[in-house]
Amino acid sequence: MTAPAWPARLTFRAGAQELLAEFDDGKTGRVAYKRLREESPSAEVQGHGRGPKPPQAPVPGDIRVLKAEPVGRYAVRLFFSDGHSSGLYTWNILRALTAGD
Repeated sequence: MTAPAWPARLTFRAGAQELLAEFDDGKTGRVAYKRLREESPSAEVQGHGRGPKPPQAPVPGDIRVLKAEPVGRYAVRLFFSDGHSSGLYTWNILRALTAGD
């Protein structure tokens, strides 16, 4: 099993409403703020346990990231303009979300 890539830089691009992530292995990727919010790793969004995700209100198209705070050396907490801030985005989650579909 290989070690996860660490983000070398996270750039929050408000005008484009996206996060640009550059990782220490040279890979880069981007993800829209709306998708970041829709895929929040919080229990509120993902549910508890292995059951289905709970129903969610639609995320506004103009959602913004207001603030980002590091959590230890493994994750970042994002604060969204709709008040949501309970999910911890680990480096593995950010890597998966910025890898595209």
